[in-house]
Amino acid sequence: MKINLISDTVTKPSVGMLKAMMSAEVGDDVFKEDPTVNRLEEKVAALFEMEAALFFPSGTMANQTAIKLHTQPGEQLICDKYAHIYNYEGGGVSFNSGVSCKLVDGDRGMMTAAQVKEAINPPDFYHSPLTTLVSIENTTNKGGGACWDLEELKSIRKVCDQNSLKYHLDGARLWNALIAKKEVPQQYGKLFHTISVCLSKGLGCPVGSVLVGDKETIKRALRIRKVFGGGMRQAGFLAAAGIYALDNHRERLEEDHYKAKEISTLLKSLPYIKSVAPTETNIIIFELDEQQRSVEDFLESMKQQDIHIIGMGQGKLRIVTHMDYTDGMHKSFLKTLARL
Repeated sequence: MKINLISDTVTKPSVGMLKAMMSAEVGDDVFKEDPTVNRLEEKVAALFEMEAALFFPSGTMANQTAIKLHTQPGEQLICDKYAHIYNYEGGGVSFNSGVSCKLVDGDRGMMTAAQVKEAINPPDFYHSPLTTLVSIENTTNKGGGACWDLEELKSIRKVCDQNSLKYHLDGARLWNALIAKKEVPQQYGKLFHTISVCLSKGLGCPVGSVLVGDKETIKRALRIRKVFGGGMRQAGFLAAAGIYALDNHRERLEEDHYKAKEISTLLKSLPYIKSVAPTETNIIIFELDEQQRSVEDFLESMKQQDIHIIGMGQGKLRIVTHMDYTDGMHKSFLKTLARL
């Protein structure tokens, strides 16, 4: 039995999702004539009580589009040092938008309003880049699926307003944060100028992310998506998966969180584990005591059991639970960990 815990992107469409995809009504979305894509965009915009939305083939493209919307070449955005847009989007911030990142040393990928304020370059000091955007990530991938405090996010929005900065949310795993914190999308729609949400992580879709914002912003985003090569034709087959996931897969994220916490608890009890980051959602990040067991040896031992997890560098390992990680797999994995 193969157990793949490298990411929540490894899932396959459920039977119900496949049926929805195969029965989707489609058109040419490049001409905005795919009724299922239009319905998905309207649905996501309504969830956040924002004016409009745009379907993208990937979360990276949605984030890169947002950055280009809110900045000009030579400017600077503020983000945490763990931010996905800085670490895992191929240098797209500089390549696509000609923008640099001011990195903040936050806690598990989360910075404070005071840190954001301190990171803003003086707008009249032309020797430094002009700060124009603040980008945050919720949950934080590199921070171990940590969830931001909503009040801190509100405080950062005040700093943005006081300094004429745009505010973007990389919400790749926002659905997880909403379940974990018992919050609703509308609370985030009130705070951010743009939000990207992923459908192909916790919600189990094969492809897709959505960017939400006001009508004028999303109209401009359509042009940028075209420039980035993100126009898709009969994309309704993919959008149907997104609609199905939003209707059927959000509440079940709690199951992933529960399993992740059980894994985290077991890891803390094992003698060869040096540390385990706090586990709030579906991501577990831990370090080995390499005097007892090396990362290479541990990963190889896992692989021999047909269990697959990922190394993040600097001695850190990551496990991600997801909807295709069954109860049977969970019991087997816990047993394997306990006897290693």
